[in-house]
Amino acid sequence: MVVSSTRASSPIQLEGIRELSRLGRHREALANAERLALQEPQNGSALYLIAANQRCLHQIDEALTTLARLEQQHPKSSLLFQERGCCYMTLGDGPRAITAFVQAVTLNPALTQSWTMLEHLYRASGQAKNAVVAREQVAMLQQLPLEVVDAGRLFSDGDLRASANILNEYLKCGGNHAEAFRLLGRIKQQRREFDEAERLFEAALHLAPNYRAAGLDYVRALLDSQKYLQACEVVGRFLEVETDNVDLLPLYAAACVGLGRHQAAIEVYRRLIAGSPCSAELHVALGHSLKSVGQQREAISCYQTSATIEPTFGDAYWSLANLKTYRFSEEEISNMRAEVASPTARQVDRYHLCFALGKAYEDRKQYADSWQFYERGNELKSAESRYRPEIVEINTRRQIEVCTAEFFAARGGFGAPDSDPIFVVGLPRSGSTLVEQILASHSQIHGTQELPVVPRIVRELNGPESDPYNPLYPEVLADLGPDEFRALGTRYIKDTRAYRGDKPFFIDKMPNNFRHVGLIHLILPNAKIIDVRREPMACCFSNLKQLFASGQEFSYRMEDIARYYRTYIELMQHWDAVLPGRILRICYEDVVENLERNVRRILEFCDVKFEPGCLEFYKLSRIVATASSEQVRQPVFRKGLLQWRNYEPWLGPLKCHLEGGQVHHRE
Repeated sequence: MVVSSTRASSPIQLEGIRELSRLGRHREALANAERLALQEPQNGSALYLIAANQRCLHQIDEALTTLARLEQQHPKSSLLFQERGCCYMTLGDGPRAITAFVQAVTLNPALTQSWTMLEHLYRASGQAKNAVVAREQVAMLQQLPLEVVDAGRLFSDGDLRASANILNEYLKCGGNHAEAFRLLGRIKQQRREFDEAERLFEAALHLAPNYRAAGLDYVRALLDSQKYLQACEVVGRFLEVETDNVDLLPLYAAACVGLGRHQAAIEVYRRLIAGSPCSAELHVALGHSLKSVGQQREAISCYQTSATIEPTFGDAYWSLANLKTYRFSEEEISNMRAEVASPTARQVDRYHLCFALGKAYEDRKQYADSWQFYERGNELKSAESRYRPEIVEINTRRQIEVCTAEFFAARGGFGAPDSDPIFVVGLPRSGSTLVEQILASHSQIHGTQELPVVPRIVRELNGPESDPYNPLYPEVLADLGPDEFRALGTRYIKDTRAYRGDKPFFIDKMPNNFRHVGLIHLILPNAKIIDVRREPMACCFSNLKQLFASGQEFSYRMEDIARYYRTYIELMQHWDAVLPGRILRICYEDVVENLERNVRRILEFCDVKFEPGCLEFYKLSRIVATASSEQVRQPVFRKGLLQWRNYEPWLGPLKCHLEGGQVHHRE
């Protein structure tokens, strides 16, 4: 539990209250805890002790009210859910107690008391399999070394540094417990050191193969690393033993989504919703998969159901807005405005709602109101972002310094010979999904999605502890020989196999791969690379009004998106100079103005014959997971070309940042 307190006396006061509780002096403990909470309203530990002592005094309604207040401040406190479970047990409400204890052990699997209570409750309700799992967890936790118990407590309190120090010292001194590896893995995962987290979870599972918490964490780490096939295989093995496990099934569905297997994900989400019909998150997840396969009407129904279940859930409204074709009613707009203004709204819901309102007012041509919400949404989103534009600029400068014409000439003939991949690069919202849809309409080309394989290779080349201001990549490329480049190319082909069909060519539409054109050339010299470019103001504005599911953190501030666009132009000019003829440039505006001419250019570059079906790309039925999924199911239209001009009164800073960099998108 995170405690917001700056008073030096708080730890002493808290320990005194705990001692009174241990001695059974609950009224005295409660009075002291209430005094502390008045002094420090954000002190989560004080609120927790109030609730615990209220329960011990049989003031259950008051305890539940206190816990609700605590949840608003610290929604990830495992102890509050454990205490809530104890309250429901006192009331004899087994189902609610189970739900609360499951939430507690999901946040902190090292809570022995919660697992003990779950074993009792599962047995009483006839859930024998779950009772066995809970008993196994209790047996494992009772054997925990004291160091791991202390580290687990610190981890739950949010003190990752202190927890990691204890665990590292324990392991350094010969400790060898599965929970120590798992807990350290969770710390690495929160620090986004995914490869190291995977290694630690694997070590935990090696010591305790049936440790489900470690298995769940391992799958989550694989999903974070976008290793969807491996995640699917691992979670599948767990599901063979626990076929209806509600913790495993969402992870399996997420892995299926990552692999583009949306029909399988849809089946899983429907099963989960049958058991939890009031889960707003599940309805949105189902809607996303339905949207990806083109079932827009069903997707809309899912999103609307989610918003009805949980009116504060901003993601439901943004999902409707992100269809680009949905129009909000007056009542929906009124509801969204009320939720945005609510003092209890979470920041994540607030910025989702702001972006949705921006789109709602844009569709009504009320551009001043629209910009007000787009601007506020960007401010809220950028406030939680750790994006640092200088890191991208450092990478760009080093790419230019390392990847010279001489560098490539000395490595001619390196890499795997495969010509299957067609890379479509550029900025998000540049028209790359349109080009992908045109290509995927060809009988010889399979459309996949934004594949994570090249970024993963780059991450591995950088190493687990690379300094972002002094990275190993791209300099490390100079140390690789012909066999290593060929192995990387072969691995790329192998790792993308799960995403493709049986057609000769396939598309990798990860836009940010423009930063790694040099690497792509070295490992796959026969692959095709297409750069899709859009007029700077139109492209940057389109990014500013788009709330991305993840990544693209440069898109929430005018200066950041302009700097990113400038580095993109600079780097693409470099690739053109050192790899002449290697990249086909397609301007989105040209495609809109003369579709057939540019379709022929694209297909000729890819060494495939022209097919008229590519001109009717909007008739193609396929999975599209990007923000343009519904737009590319329609013919091209010109009205979006100058959409940004409706917002010109507020885009002066963006224009200045772009003009300051002398950006010319057709160069």
